[in-house]
Amino acid sequence: MHALTDKKIVVASHNAGKLREFADLLGPFGLEAKSAKEYGLPEPDETGTTFEENAYIKAHAAAVVTGLPAMSDDSGLCVDALDGAPGVYTANWAEKPEGGRDFGMAMQRTEVALQEVGATEPAQRTGRFVAVICLAFPDGEAEYYRGEVEGRLVWPPRGDLGFGYDPVFLPNGYDKTFGEMSAEEKHGWKPGDAEALSHRARAFKKFAEARLGQI
Repeated sequence: MHALTDKKIVVASHNAGKLREFADLLGPFGLEAKSAKEYGLPEPDETGTTFEENAYIKAHAAAVVTGLPAMSDDSGLCVDALDGAPGVYTANWAEKPEGGRDFGMAMQRTEVALQEVGATEPAQRTGRFVAVICLAFPDGEAEYYRGEVEGRLVWPPRGDLGFGYDPVFLPNGYDKTFGEMSAEEKHGWKPGDAEALSHRARAFKKFAEARLGQI
């Protein structure tokens, strides 16, 4: 296992929402974290068929170019009534023909699909957010940390906080969607905390517990 000796890490993402969450999570550890965008790196094609494969593609590409350890996450919404879709294609469902992404459109597409299969009752609308964090090194070594949070989909969307599909995801045990939660409520986690709520925070917690002694 490589050590994170110089406290420098690349966050291999161009997604502004993810970058804000990673900044919040990495802050307590004193890591010097810069994004792939800050390094001027292109976004690699995510050709994998699993969250792990796509996370590795992004993290390893950034590590090779910068010579630094790189962290990336691949995440998605897996809806039980849709056989796990959109899953690894969560972002693809938001892609517009003319370019760019529209997550309002993506949430609508998901709702239409649920209606088409008759998933109208809360018990039929279960699913989970999944995040896999990959820590990759220039030599190809990689580690994976997976986090999941169970919940159900609501309609219409609620809240304008967060990003992506957050406004339609109600985590189990809560009366607020991710879109109605502050950043602290959704992914706030720091060393010593027993629990983390969001899928990304849960994956990051595993990373921190595995790596804390070296940071």
